[in-house]
Amino acid sequence: MKKDIHPEVYKATFECACGFTDILESTRGEHVHTEICSNCHPFYTGKQRLIDTEGRVDRFRKKYEKFQKS
Repeated sequence: MKKDIHPEVYKATFECACGFTDILESTRGEHVHTEICSNCHPFYTGKQRLIDTEGRVDRFRKKYEKFQKS
């Protein structure tokens, strides 16, 4: 193996927006903040979360409510 071509590896503290923290090895630095992790991701939890930004779902429902069958 060649010398001086491998990145530095740190003991990093990963912190998620949901509050979960863990200590892992990383090349990104000693503190890494993520928005979503395996504790809050719908694929792993089995819970579907609808994130409505700027009322897009409401605008879509309002736009197509006249096409609903009575």
